[in-house]
Amino acid sequence: MSVHKEVKRVTTHVLAEMKLHGEKISMLTAYDYSMAKLVDQAGIDVILVGDSASNVMAGNETTLPITLEQMIYHGKSVVKGVTRALVVVDMPFGTYQGNSLEALNSAIRIMKITHADAVKLEGGKEIMESVERIVMAGIPVMGHLGLMPQSIHKYGTYIVRAKEELEAKKLIEDAHYLEQAGCFAIVLEKIPAKLGQQVAEELKIPVIGIGAGGGVDGQVLVIHDMLGMTQEFSPRFLRRYLNLASEIKTAVGNYVADVKSRDFPNEKEQYD
Repeated sequence: MSVHKEVKRVTTHVLAEMKLHGEKISMLTAYDYSMAKLVDQAGIDVILVGDSASNVMAGNETTLPITLEQMIYHGKSVVKGVTRALVVVDMPFGTYQGNSLEALNSAIRIMKITHADAVKLEGGKEIMESVERIVMAGIPVMGHLGLMPQSIHKYGTYIVRAKEELEAKKLIEDAHYLEQAGCFAIVLEKIPAKLGQQVAEELKIPVIGIGAGGGVDGQVLVIHDMLGMTQEFSPRFLRRYLNLASEIKTAVGNYVADVKSRDFPNEKEQYD
C-alpha cells in the first residue's frame, strides 16, 4: 500500500505514516499561486514556502532581508493553489530567535492570514522555548538543522556542516530536542550522509534532507534550482530536471523576433 496515493490531503499524521511504512516524502519550494498549483497537481507531498524567496524571487544574496509580511504574501498565494500537499511557511529571520512571545505572535499571524498547515524554524536548543510555545498553541512546527541559511554570517561560508565530531554531536542532540519539543518533522541541510541517516534512524518523526544523503525519510529542493531556472547555484546535492533558463530565453527571443518582424500577431491572432 502506498500511503502517498491513498490520501486526498497530506497532513502531519500522513507524513508520520509514510515514515512508518518506509515511504519517502517528496518536498519542493513554491512561492506563488501558479507554480504551487502545478507542483501540487504533479503529486508533491509537501510544499515549502521557503525564505529562499528572498534569493530567487527578490534577488537578495541571503535569506535574511525577507520580512514577515513578504512571507505571509507568498504563503497566502501558494495556499490558494494547493488542494493536496501540506503547506509549510518559513518563519523569517528575526521573527522568533530572541523572544518566544514574538515567535508565537509571528506564527499565529502566518497561520491566520495564509491558511497554511505549519511553520518552519531554524535552530536547535537555542530556540526551544519558541518551538514549545508555538506547538502548545496548536501550530505544527517543522525544524531545520545543519546548514542554516539564516545564520550564514555566523558561519561565513556555505560549506558542509557537522563534519567535525563536536558539531555532529550537537546536531544529534538538537534533533532530539526538537522532537521532544513537539516538532512533526525536521529538515537537515548539507551534512554528511551517514549523519543524516543516523538522525533519521534515531528519531520517530520524519527527517527530510537537502544535501543530507539518501538515508533520510524524504528530500527537498528549491524549485528554481531543480527546474534549472537558476544557473549560478550548483551544489553537489542538486539534480536539475530541466534547463528552463535556456528554454525561457529561447521562447522570449522568438517572441521578440516575431514582434519585430511583424509576424506576431498574424491574421488568426486578431479580431475583425
